[in-house]
Amino acid sequence: MDFEQMAEMDIAHHILTQKKKPMHYKELITEVIEAKHKPVQSLAMAISEIYTMMNMDSRFHYEGEGKWGLTEWVPPEVKRSSSRASGGAAKTAITKEAARKKKLESIQN
Repeated sequence: MDFEQMAEMDIAHHILTQKKKPMHYKELITEVIEAKHKPVQSLAMAISEIYTMMNMDSRFHYEGEGKWGLTEWVPPEVKRSSSRASGGAAKTAITKEAARKKKLESIQN
């Protein structure tokens, strides 16, 4: 496969697809740079640039502990967990508001 003509994110996606498991971002980005045969003046700058692109690309999912995988590997219920958490926070806020109102009513009466 001719990686030199491919975008970095397409190469990263291909690498993860082949490995079939999450990878630490430094290892993944190093493989991308090596596959692209792109001369790099500053490795830290290249890592930062590619990491930022990966963070913005919806095909990639942060697994934790510096590891990245593909969004397609994440079960649907995990993807929605953040919306459930905010729903729980909303219920807590409503409960606290109801408790405040009850206290105000008891003080006023």
